[in-house]
Amino acid sequence: MAGLTAAIAFAARGHSVRVFERAPQLEEIGAGLQLSPNATKILDTLGVLEMVRPASVRPEAIVLRGAYGLKEITRVALGDFAEKRWGAPYLTVHRADLQSALASRLKRMAGVELITGADVRDVAFHPKGATLSIDHGGRILEATGDLVVAADGVWSTLRGDEGNRQSFTGLTAWRATIRRGEPHGFSEGMIAGDVVTAYLNPRFHLVAYPIRGGAAVNLVAITKGARIAPSWSAMADSGELVKALAATPGLAKLAEGAGSWTKWPLHVVDRRGPWTSARGIALIGDAAHAMTPFAAQGAAMAIEDAAVLAMLVDRHGDDLPAALAAYERQRRPRIARVARRGAFNRFTWHAAGPIAIGRNVVAGMLSPRRHATDLDWLYGWDASTAE
Repeated sequence: MAGLTAAIAFAARGHSVRVFERAPQLEEIGAGLQLSPNATKILDTLGVLEMVRPASVRPEAIVLRGAYGLKEITRVALGDFAEKRWGAPYLTVHRADLQSALASRLKRMAGVELITGADVRDVAFHPKGATLSIDHGGRILEATGDLVVAADGVWSTLRGDEGNRQSFTGLTAWRATIRRGEPHGFSEGMIAGDVVTAYLNPRFHLVAYPIRGGAAVNLVAITKGARIAPSWSAMADSGELVKALAATPGLAKLAEGAGSWTKWPLHVVDRRGPWTSARGIALIGDAAHAMTPFAAQGAAMAIEDAAVLAMLVDRHGDDLPAALAAYERQRRPRIARVARRGAFNRFTWHAAGPIAIGRNVVAGMLSPRRHATDLDWLYGWDASTAE
């Protein structure tokens, strides 16, 4: 997502762009995403929002429930309220549908080339820019440009740290997608089609929300887990997840009925390392600052990074080092605050005993709209205000 968004953002400002994608082709992989207004506002500016909107859902609220009794704790207002307050919608979407919209937009733009099956192996810097060494189907190619934007995720080969900045969190994400209306052995009422629902428990949490225009539901559960491999995901035995949710019969039944699950070890990237080099490289998205998903802002931060980087490079003209320094200066405080919000959500969502009781009481005292306005700093953020 980060790389395609960056390509569109730079091309929209008149830059020539080449995108090197490691995969042989853009495939329908992944699961659901939550796109908050700070991200959809950018997608709207880039001409992508209306392309992805038919395949997305605009939920009316985020609902927090206790995992055992399924009782509602509180909710955050979204829907019309969110769109009017923050100037853009809060959407849920399948990753493949967003990727398809981004790719379609990219193909309509001048000065852009998308090359698949291209594995970037190395980068060399020289007075005229940077040269990439690329393995393309067994042939080594070279590509030269003024700026390299590294959007190659947690396991970035261009970060230059020999794999020392990423670390396993001790948490595992379990993901599944189910079709609405098909028999799954659990109550459809547990996965409402018009809200994002988070079920909270000291040992885990499970989030469900509609995607694919409401035809499907994305499920993601976060539990403690062992690192399974230094890679992103693998098919999983749902029995392990059912066992982890055994204390909450309703959710255990949901996990069992959902069928096929993907197991996803959660890694973070130490954001204190460098994100840029004045010689002509910038890291964006997970390559720079992968974080846990407790704030549901991974995709949004990557989209923000792409938009801000393109804007600052354009604004600073030929002074690329100044643009890259401004990018780090502008993005670091924002990313740090979002990461703190994620840590806060993790603490409160997995709280137990008196802390959980206090959480429920305090959260229940606030109206859905008040919960939403407390997130003005997050959802109301505007990329055009970057200095």
